[in-house]
Amino acid sequence: QVQLVESGGGLVQAGVSLRLSCATSGFSFSSYAMGWFRQAPGKEREFVASINWSGGRSYYADSVKGRFAISRDNAKNTVYLQMNSLKPEDTAVYYCAAKLTRVATPTRTNEFDYWGRGTQVTVSS
Repeated sequence: QVQLVESGGGLVQAGVSLRLSCATSGFSFSSYAMGWFRQAPGKEREFVASINWSGGRSYYADSVKGRFAISRDNAKNTVYLQMNSLKPEDTAVYYCAAKLTRVATPTRTNEFDYWGRGTQVTVSS
């Protein structure tokens, strides 16, 4: 069955870096665009970054542009989110998601087909 399993979250101080991983199985990873979203307590889930099937195109939310980087390894069926210069406002549960497409690089929550269960990132000031 389809599985997306996030890892790499934790409790860190502001200014440090974390790298999230999302290991996938059960679908043809290289045919899917991938995305990262986050949800803070009391807030709606929001877009963070997405990457097309080949890794040649990516998009970022303005709030993370220049600090975060999304990448993928199609040989390992894994997508990554490198998060640098973390801020307290980055605190959230981070989710990875998959969308079957070799054309688009989606950015909206309702465009994605599969979701992981999330990993908590907490940034203290």
